[in-house]
Amino acid sequence: MARLTRKADLLARFEEAIRLSGWNILYLTHGDHPARYKIYKDGNISTVRVYIWNISHGGAGRKAKEYRIQVTGFNKFTPEPNGLTLILGWWEDVGVFAGWDYRHHTGMLGGSPSMQISEDALRQARLTGFASYVNQKGENAIAFRPDFAATYVQFLEPLHDSGVIPAEADILGLISDDPDNVSDEDIDEVVGEKRKYAVIETKKALRANDFARRVLGAYGHRCAMCDVQLKLIDGAHILPVGHEDSTDTTNNGVALCALHHRAYDRGLVTFGTDYMIHKNTKLIRSLKDEDRIGGFKAFEASIKPMINVPPDKKDRPAPKFVKAANTLRNWTL
Repeated sequence: MARLTRKADLLARFEEAIRLSGWNILYLTHGDHPARYKIYKDGNISTVRVYIWNISHGGAGRKAKEYRIQVTGFNKFTPEPNGLTLILGWWEDVGVFAGWDYRHHTGMLGGSPSMQISEDALRQARLTGFASYVNQKGENAIAFRPDFAATYVQFLEPLHDSGVIPAEADILGLISDDPDNVSDEDIDEVVGEKRKYAVIETKKALRANDFARRVLGAYGHRCAMCDVQLKLIDGAHILPVGHEDSTDTTNNGVALCALHHRAYDRGLVTFGTDYMIHKNTKLIRSLKDEDRIGGFKAFEASIKPMINVPPDKKDRPAPKFVKAANTLRNWTL
């Protein structure tokens, strides 16, 4: 696959990844490299400075599975004051990023500088979300899939730090392989206090990403209620995550656009075990009484009589989750 030759295209991959991760992005620069952004979600906000190059094979004389970025155009990185400095690579062939720890590269870069990561880590990240690789200089490079980008930025330093501590690196490897097989207690026993929260949140993010990918794939990235795509679709839990009987199985999920996801969570609409969609007439009357019914006709017209369901029966909403969720939201169908 051809490499991206323009910095704007490489940066666009990063920007798209932040949005895919569910975060918002504000541009502090336009057309510059490094680029500067503010990324934010739910009160969390970070200012980031992004350097990015293509990832390619190391070439003649390099190990067969050694990949790298070749740093060009700079003899020194400029840190982001009161923010984070990201040194990234993008491998177009597989569709993954790699990140290196700026704290290892604060001095002059010297002639023809490059930073390494293994092909195995890059390919594992494509499959599982992220993977660590400690290179010959003792630096922990992290490969990650686009849907993990915001988590990587949010926990940049603790993740790089954990990867060079053998016991913590083992935990990160287990989380990468299957987050469901690592308990919070396992993390608590092994991971240092400064990094514990980051590792636990990384585990949660991988589980959430895996759930969303499976649900969206099952529904063809279309809203089950209105057929919209437009990269505005969420993998929504039917029985909410906080419920003791909730799971991350695909049959406890439904693909909903942002509007219908909120409407479902707030009890304005639901669906039954027969997949028929129902509107909350009591809530609708209340909205009319409060003179807050504007737009309802268009909203109502956008909803089909019955939700779309995945072609594979095992991925369709399980009756036990649908019933429990409707009971939780006080529906009587």
